[in-house]
Amino acid sequence: MSTDPRSELVDHLPALRAFALSLTRNSATADDMVQDAVVKAWTNIDKFEAGTKMRAWLFTILRNTYYSSLRKTNREVADVDGVFTETLSVKPDHDGRMQLGDFKKAFETLPDEQREALVLVGASGFTYEETANMTGVAVGTVKSRVNRGRERLSELLQLAEGDPMELTDSATMAVITNAGPVQR
Repeated sequence: MSTDPRSELVDHLPALRAFALSLTRNSATADDMVQDAVVKAWTNIDKFEAGTKMRAWLFTILRNTYYSSLRKTNREVADVDGVFTETLSVKPDHDGRMQLGDFKKAFETLPDEQREALVLVGASGFTYEETANMTGVAVGTVKSRVNRGRERLSELLQLAEGDPMELTDSATMAVITNAGPVQR
């Protein structure tokens, strides 16, 4: 007796939203993207292959939705100086060695491909192979993007190897360190 894969969609909403936030850097846009991705998944559930990972399938749909929306909005004016973006959120208080806001700013400066790879491999816990399948690139390319992203974050945050890090967020720790993926 097999269960309807639609019932599994809800289980992945928090991870989908986190991934969407990492891509868009805007909670309202991220929520819209997650909604669009879930609608696409729901209406195309017959294309989901039983025995494969629902989470990877949903992340692929979300990623494709993001890049499609980027192509559509190429003609919009960017918030280059960040004035509008700064009004959208309040930076959290964080008593550790590194402020979460500092991490966020550094993370946002990474190229899209490196941010995507770090979120998928580090924060979301996908393997290099799963990430390669979702993004349509070679495993070596994923590894390279993760490595270059981590190196650049360490430079931006002025972290030396072995420096103690006092972050309370395990997903952020997984992105910046090579400690392994977050357990899902």
